[in-house]
Amino acid sequence: MFYVWRVRSAHRDDLASVARKPATGGKLIIQVNERVIYERKRDGGFPDAPIIKQRVRVLCLPGRSPGHDDLPCTPLS
Repeated sequence: MFYVWRVRSAHRDDLASVARKPATGGKLIIQVNERVIYERKRDGGFPDAPIIKQRVRVLCLPGRSPGHDDLPCTPLS
């Protein structure tokens, strides 16, 4: 729920919706329009919220300037 809240608060005026789908077994996969932008097993643990916000911004709002907590760009796989 934390990641949903952080993305929603950062991009509240720009995204139509942000949702979560519960899973079991420590599974965490974050998708934007069917594209996986973070997977806990693949990417090595739980992400920092700024990484998720940045990847959402890069995909959904490419012309938007980085926020105050943006990190150096991490490429999407």
